[in-house]
Formats: sequence, structure tokens, C-alpha cells
Amino acid sequence: MSAAPGRPQQARTAGRKAGGFSMDIRHIFHLRELAHSRAGDKGDTSNVAVIAYRDAFFPLITEQVTVDAVRAHFGDLVKGQIRCYSLPQFSALNFVLEASLGGGVTRSLSLDPHGKSYSALILTLPILVDGATAAALREAGRSPIEAGLLERLHALGRLPTPVQKALA
Repeated sequence: MSAAPGRPQQARTAGRKAGGFSMDIRHIFHLRELAHSRAGDKGDTSNVAVIAYRDAFFPLITEQVTVDAVRAHFGDLVKGQIRCYSLPQFSALNFVLEASLGGGVTRSLSLDPHGKSYSALILTLPILVDGATAAALREAGRSPIEAGLLERLHALGRLPTPVQKALA
């Protein structure tokens, strides 16, 4: 990354702007820092719920954990339609992932035919938060995503659109 004409390149420290990113990466956290998740199954359909730890986190989650973001994050694991149901009274989203379990429990050769690991997978989704939320998360002992992992996800094209736009 080169400095702009007439401006020195800034030193980068704990909140460094890695990989040529133009923003402070201390504002990017895994979804698991904002929410917990549960998963269930019925046949070849998986159900994944994302429940915010705090009501204040729900707008961030609703804005960034979209059907498109989930489809991109789950990749080839989901062959069918993805639907999202918002449950604002519980600060939760419920995703229904069709054709996602290799035919269902009795037909699948998967190590996880019930799709229970999908609740852990969705919680690895990178989420961009505002400065105040980032400070509150850090104060609570939560850590932002490390620069090296962000660089690898960026290189693989595996960052959700809001994070990609913020890092551009």
C-alpha cells in the first residue's frame, strides 16, 4: 500500500489497517460476539436461528445477516432455497435452508446429518459494527477478527458485502 502524495504512510498497530484496508479493522467481529444460534432439522431442510445477546444488536444483525450473506457463507452446503423469518419480539432471525442436509438424516452420508454444526458455522460470519458497539464488545472481553484472517477471507472473496464495502 502506498501513501497518498504529500502524506506519510501511517504506522499500523493493534487496530492496524491490514491488507491495504481503508478502515479500522477493530470494528469487524464474528457474529458469535453479538448472538448465539440454534439449529434443527426436518428431512432435508435445516433451520438455523440467530438470537441477539442484546436487543441493541438486533438492527446490526438484521442489516447484515441476510439471505444473500448466508447463501455466500454456507456456499455449496445449501442446494435449495433459503428463507429468512424475522422475529423482532425475540431479537432473532430464523433461516430455513432447503436441500441442505444431503437428503436428510436417513439418507445422508454427512458426519452431521442433523445440521447441528450449522449453528456454529453461521456464527463465524464477519459483522461490521459501529465504534461504540466495538468499544462495548472489547470492554466485555470480546475480540475483533484478527487481521490475518480478514486478509485470507478477503483474498478468497468470502467476506459479506457490508464488510467488503467498508474495507474497500
